[in-house]
Amino acid sequence: MKMPAGRECPYFYGDYFRGKNAEECRLLKAQNQIWTPDLCKTCPVPDIARANSCQFMRLRTTIARPLSAFFQRRVQVRAFCEKASRDVPEPQIGCGECHQLPFDFEVKEN
Repeated sequence: MKMPAGRECPYFYGDYFRGKNAEECRLLKAQNQIWTPDLCKTCPVPDIARANSCQFMRLRTTIARPLSAFFQRRVQVRAFCEKASRDVPEPQIGCGECHQLPFDFEVKEN
């Protein structure tokens, strides 16, 4: 579903049926974080979901203000792979064990 920032997000939910205007981020709600629509502008989760659709990767989010109270709140994401049982340093790429390339490239000189 499209979130207020205009990008597709698998965790955003909006109920607009018959005049309702209920919106929520189910990823933040599952981790007892308070969601506001301004968080969607800088949220990295839609980009991660578009780049990596690994079924074993679980995202953990926190809301924080970088450096001082003058900056806006941002969503920070940490990823964990359940299959490899380890943290994923680059969620867009993945852990490297779940989805390996099926072949290796070789360059042969003639």
